[in-house]
Amino acid sequence: MAAHFGRRLRKGAASTAVAAAAVAALSASQAPGAAGEDNRPATAGATTSAPDGGDVGGNATGNSPYYTDLPPLKSPEPGPTSPIGTPVSRGEGDAGIPATVLDAYKKAAAELRTTKPGCNMPWQLLAAIGNVESGQARGGQVDADGTTLRRILGPQLDGNGFALIPDTDGGAYDGNSSYDQAVGPMQFIPSTWAWAGRDGNGDGKKDPNNIYDAALAAGHYLCRNDWDLSREADLHSAILSYNNSQDYLNLVLNWMEYYRKGTHTVPDGTGGVPEHRSDEDTPVPSPRPTQPPTTEPAPKPHKPGDETPVPKPPAPKPTPPAPDPDPDPKPPVPPTPPETPTDLVDHLQGLGTGKLTAMAGDAFTEQVAVRAETKVGKSVAKVRIRFTLSGDTDATFPNGETVATVATDAKGVALAPPLRAGEKTGDFKVTAAVVGRRVKGVDYTATVTPRAADTLARTSDTPLVCAAGGEFAQQVQVKATYRGADADKVAATATLVASATDATANTKGPYFKDATGKPVRALTSLQTDAKGLLTLPKLYADDTTGTFLLRITTTGGATLTVELKVEAAAPAIPFPVPSTSSGSPAPNPSASS
Repeated sequence: MAAHFGRRLRKGAASTAVAAAAVAALSASQAPGAAGEDNRPATAGATTSAPDGGDVGGNATGNSPYYTDLPPLKSPEPGPTSPIGTPVSRGEGDAGIPATVLDAYKKAAAELRTTKPGCNMPWQLLAAIGNVESGQARGGQVDADGTTLRRILGPQLDGNGFALIPDTDGGAYDGNSSYDQAVGPMQFIPSTWAWAGRDGNGDGKKDPNNIYDAALAAGHYLCRNDWDLSREADLHSAILSYNNSQDYLNLVLNWMEYYRKGTHTVPDGTGGVPEHRSDEDTPVPSPRPTQPPTTEPAPKPHKPGDETPVPKPPAPKPTPPAPDPDPDPKPPVPPTPPETPTDLVDHLQGLGTGKLTAMAGDAFTEQVAVRAETKVGKSVAKVRIRFTLSGDTDATFPNGETVATVATDAKGVALAPPLRAGEKTGDFKVTAAVVGRRVKGVDYTATVTPRAADTLARTSDTPLVCAAGGEFAQQVQVKATYRGADADKVAATATLVASATDATANTKGPYFKDATGKPVRALTSLQTDAKGLLTLPKLYADDTTGTFLLRITTTGGATLTVELKVEAAAPAIPFPVPSTSSGSPAPNPSASS
């Protein structure tokens, strides 16, 4: 964690006892400052080595500096007064958030309410972090799409007063090919953005300089590990994971509470920008105590006849000449950071992972495992391994994540979290890489196959019989299972086949109807429901009698053939018609015999 260099109160706050007390009540934190566009000189402090070269202590910003200004004091009632009677209150500008920036925070929180409802993300938390990290993108200096007008960069993390993070992105995000720098309005370091980045404005890019992308990425970052931000312990853990400092935690909590009490929008580019960065708050060394001057006793005046001469003050000792300055001064040699486990890793070794195959919607039975080894094959413990999913897939690790970071155990082994297949079928890639060290990763191919069934059975044993020219009274319903379990969302077809050996559609006999009422004898794009059930449309019969076959098949090879019988229609019984011949008068129905 970056060294702390002292504390500075908000402008004017230290002048009165009341303001000082209010600052104490807010538990204000003042630690290394926020990010600016240009690199600032590193302040004196202990060099901190980032063992993983990416997420220092597992945080988003690499413990980069941040703005330390406190929220203004606020009271819903007439506030206290200073000793000279001036009310203590907040300024309107501090509660105003630039319109595009505020929209980005609210949209990110709204999306997380859908994708991660258990996180309970408040947009005020994103606003608090955005203010502390970049002053709301420098007061809303963004274009209509939310991209900052100028890059917002933290100081280079070269170990000189900050963490030591050698370059991980070839300068792609921060323009620095030697060391990483925190980037954008939410101040992600490149190695973290590489896996945490999101496309928040739907333009197909993940840009840390765009407030929509950065706000959504920050929200997902704070919602990992099954954290519920409505719980205080989880909220604190999430904020500390962003920047591992108790002062940072206190400051963010204060701004979040401040925004919860009321905010309003201001035009882009007109928002206030914090004034203080703690990496500029270098303490003034305490002066050395001054020694009282040493005085010689005053000589006694000489009297006539006095045999003792008046003592003379001692002659000053000659001052030795100052040595000549070094004609060729050498720059100070920076301290060598201690070697970390990550520094020892020479390569990753893939471990006996079998074939990664799962049916859509199912969990993969195999887990990816790798071992971190030195050049001579010795295992290295406590090394962070990042597993990343890539390709056209919706497979995920737990909690819907596509990236997971795991530390190697005592045997140098990192086991990826269980994978679950999505609905997209096909191949994708799982890559294991060392965090913070340029070591070739290990790739695994994983395959998602379509949902399948291995058994089909009718749900009723009632014979399916119909008279020619009529309709079947009962609809055909079947149940699909896979290894004894309900096979849901399985694709199926139903065809009235020509014969047991000819799977082509028949041209006569029973039929279904399409949307226009025309006969059809083959149905595709059918799918079982959540219980594995498939109910076919109503069947009709033409004038052809006999026994016909309905064949139902599913993905996975399940097949069921159902018999349909069409019988001749019963002959019509004629109604007797009375005779009307002249020789035989019609009998009178009412006449008695």
